[in-house]
Amino acid sequence: MSAKDIFHEVVKIALQKDGWQITNDPLTISVGGVNLSIDLAAQKLIAAEREGQKIAVEVKSFLERSSAISEFHTALGQFINYRGALKRLQPDRTLYLAVPLTTYKTFFQLDFPKDMILENSVKMLIYDVEKGVIFQWIN
Repeated sequence: MSAKDIFHEVVKIALQKDGWQITNDPLTISVGGVNLSIDLAAQKLIAAEREGQKIAVEVKSFLERSSAISEFHTALGQFINYRGALKRLQPDRTLYLAVPLTTYKTFFQLDFPKDMILENSVKMLIYDVEKGVIFQWIN
């Protein structure tokens, strides 16, 4: 099992504040001879518009300014692989990439990251580290 991201607990608590029940921490799945570990899985039990909705969340911190593109390569690759695995095993679960608000407002506004997010249909959860809340869902 890989190490938890530094902001793992922040995102977990933010999801709970937003009405999500954490169902797996982590969500481990096996597909095609490969074992994968996605940071969190949750289910919405309250709000009617999302009732019964299931999600998986891969948490990233992007703390190293100098290696943001390297972290982005890893995050995007993980997202694509995890989404493919979930499509096969849990097609009712939607995958989100969780990134800090500060990183979203800087790095993710650059043309290349923005284009890659759109081109690869990456759903995102933007979290505020300081407030410990979800700032925005991007579908």
